[in-house]
Amino acid sequence: MTDKSTNVDPGKRLPPPHPGLGLVRATESAALAASRWMGLGDRHAADRAAQEAMAEALNHMPMEGRIVSGEELRVGGHSSLDSGTAVGTGKGPELDVEVNAIDGASLVAEGRPGALSIAAFAPPGAMWHPAPAVYMEKLVVNREVADALGPEALDAPVPWTLGLVARAKGKEVRDLVVFILDRPRHRSLVHDVRRAGARVYLRPAGDVGAAIVAADPLGDLDVMMGVGGASEGLLAACAVKVLGGAMFGRVKPQSDTEQEACKGAGIDLQQVRSADDMIAGDDIFFTATGITSTPLVHGVRYRGHYVDTQSLVLRADTGTRRIISTEQRLK
Repeated sequence: MTDKSTNVDPGKRLPPPHPGLGLVRATESAALAASRWMGLGDRHAADRAAQEAMAEALNHMPMEGRIVSGEELRVGGHSSLDSGTAVGTGKGPELDVEVNAIDGASLVAEGRPGALSIAAFAPPGAMWHPAPAVYMEKLVVNREVADALGPEALDAPVPWTLGLVARAKGKEVRDLVVFILDRPRHRSLVHDVRRAGARVYLRPAGDVGAAIVAADPLGDLDVMMGVGGASEGLLAACAVKVLGGAMFGRVKPQSDTEQEACKGAGIDLQQVRSADDMIAGDDIFFTATGITSTPLVHGVRYRGHYVDTQSLVLRADTGTRRIISTEQRLK
């Protein structure tokens, strides 16, 4: 068989290169590794397996990457994906890399839906480095509401914020669904949302995935509120920015030690950051692969000698959103 060249009309714009399509292999690898621990009750083993698989996949990519914000401060242990770790072959573009091998490790361990493997790329220096902050307060809405809210919403009474969201969406407050992590620190917030008349969607983990759904105009969540991981907030900001939503975040220490560390690093604990403050520019690639089933993509599915995965791939500069379904043969 002879290959034939294809004549390309010089007036047609060629598709731009898409590093995110390579990045999806890293999230797929982590999702596959994590899926073997689904429902077995060991979140730490699932996390380790996913981190090792993701690190190996990243290190095969032609780039000079560096992890911006790992999870070592929050989980209290080290991995191959700690902050500042170099990833890639060392040959290729310099990149900021942000990852969460499992968003929702407890969901995987307990066999619950909503767990994702997530990663993002951006040019060096584009991503805000939250360390030594471990936790941050977050508010996420979609593009219908983006122009109606400003940074003052983080300090405003909950009924006021929900009223603005409802008005922008053309619905009543009682029709809103608000995602909040199921944590003792959120008891007052949950109480305030319910008193305002909105419905609360509580889940024990997975706030990056929840932020994506809240920022998705077709998503089932209207708002995401509350305190979660700072590194997860950085990943969420990447996706929210691509989807055209709005996100506001503020460092929110959950211990005296974290508060002193943040003050020592010169972090302004009153500053409210937007998605643009957390991730600069439009040269952003984001991928998320399902481990267990989610509203965004289905989870890992084993079918005899084959396994299926599904991934969300976002690109900021073109505004492209892809769903990639992959079938792999098991060895």
